Amino acid sequence: MTLAERALALCRIPSPIGSEWALADHVEAWARALASAPEVVRVGHSLAVMPRSGQAPRVALVGHLDTVPPHASEPAPRLDAERLYGLGSSDMKGGLAVMMALAESLTTAAPQTAYVFYEREEGPYLESGLGPLFERVPTLRQTKFAVALEPTDNAVQVGCMGSLHATVRFVGKNAHSARPWQGENAIHKAGALLSELASRSRREVKVGGLSFYEVMSVTLAHGGRARNVVPDAFELNLNYRFAPGTSVAQAQQNVRELVAGRAEVAFTDLAPAGRVCDGNPLFQRLLAATGRPPEAKQAWTDVGRLSEMGIDAVNYGPGEVAQAHQANESAPTAALDVAHGVLRALLEA
Repeated sequence: MTLAERALALCRIPSPIGSEWALADHVEAWARALASAPEVVRVGHSLAVMPRSGQAPRVALVGHLDTVPPHASEPAPRLDAERLYGLGSSDMKGGLAVMMALAESLTTAAPQTAYVFYEREEGPYLESGLGPLFERVPTLRQTKFAVALEPTDNAVQVGCMGSLHATVRFVGKNAHSARPWQGENAIHKAGALLSELASRSRREVKVGGLSFYEVMSVTLAHGGRARNVVPDAFELNLNYRFAPGTSVAQAQQNVRELVAGRAEVAFTDLAPAGRVCDGNPLFQRLLAATGRPPEAKQAWTDVGRLSEMGIDAVNYGPGEVAQAHQANESAPTAALDVAHGVLRALLEA
């Protein structure tokens, strides 16, 4: 089976977030049938294929099983001469196919490698299956270097942005819309903050010589009771992406300072930024194998969670960044072989 055929088979097993069980069952059956019969640990719909030596992994390859929910009229997965089409083809079932192929061929040659497959990456930070899996398998926390096979166009992307979500609630007073002076329009009260956000430029932060860009965006808005009633409440979801080196606590304070008491603020999801681990020799080996310079990860990934655990980690995978979460998602099949070769070089070094 080629890597493209394996990735196609994985795309044919639907696994939108919250419905990963069928794919988890498939991966577990595959893992338990490996010739070397490594240790397989399953927690919920997350799995770790561990070194039989019992030692801490030298390298852990990490990939999530879930995809975003399907788009309307999602086409069936298919394979043509140069591209794989299907939900998850770039983010990140191509990466999973590479992990599985490496585990089949390198369990003996690279005995200190762990392969981690987990659920619910696409949802809130606290709901991810990666945390409980690392709690169940303590030796995973001693991993020397981890690679998250997120889509990176086969470039090594270091660190990751932190991500904070907050509900910003403006409070007013109801009134008839014919007599608005008798009330206080909560939507109008949000105008100044929305204007500030609209004019706010991205903020460049240099870390390890690479540029990360901090941004704040309103992504959801809800308010109003009826079209002829002045609204007494208006809620915004504010998403703040902050650079490595900024703590979650500092990010929260930055939001409070922006709002400046004009509204109530409730934080709903807090995901830490991932550190840049350019001093790790395994990072240097991976980078040399690609023959390309490193890039900054302008998104959140579980490199942030791994960093919080004290594990050096980077993002590297065959998927296309621009295709992640797109309708009719696709990925180049040649990139699968490139990723396989690069990661094999890392694991055999």
